Order: sequence, then structure tokens, then C-alpha cells
Amino acid sequence: MNKKAKSTTDIFLESLTPKQLKEFNKERQEFILSELIIAAMERDNISVRKLAKMAGVSPTIVQAMRSGAKKDFSMQSFFKILKGLGSKGFMIELDGQYIPLSIPVSGKNK
Repeated sequence: MNKKAKSTTDIFLESLTPKQLKEFNKERQEFILSELIIAAMERDNISVRKLAKMAGVSPTIVQAMRSGAKKDFSMQSFFKILKGLGSKGFMIELDGQYIPLSIPVSGKNK
């Protein structure tokens, strides 16, 4: 009878109500997005202003996404920032399968 010890994270997540778990997951996704932007900017030594110029968005939008302060930004802004960071695509998981997607190109930034 080998019982696997639960991690602190497992115990915490099991203690949440379904509503709390939904909110936790939403906040975690927002945190991951801001961490992704920060990591990419640090890797390439890109400032907020430089990324904003490369992406064709305002520095305010970049800073808000980077800090996690902006919760509901447009997909167009998100795609522009990804392209500004050098991304050409990303993967989504659907029913256990990973599907590659290209980042759409807007008319202005082709």
C-alpha cells in the first residue's frame, strides 16, 4: 500500500470550491501570459517602448499586459505583441490533441 504523498499545491487545489477553482485558473492563465511576455522581453533585452513600436501598439498596452493589470485585451493586440516578440504561431490543445495555429497578419503590419 504505497500512498503517494500529496503536494501542498494538490491539497490547496482540492480545498477550493468549484467557483474558487475557476477563478484561480483564470488568474493563473493571466499570470502565465504576463510571465511569458516578461521572459521574452528579457531574453531579447527589449524595452516596453521598443516592443510597443515593433508590435504597433501603445507602450501602455504592452505594460498593462506585462504587469497583468490589463485583464481583457483584444486578440488583435495579443497577436501583435506575439509577432513583435518574434512568434509566428502557437499551439492550442483541443480534446487532447495539439493544433498549431499561425498568428494572423493584420493589414497594417504585413
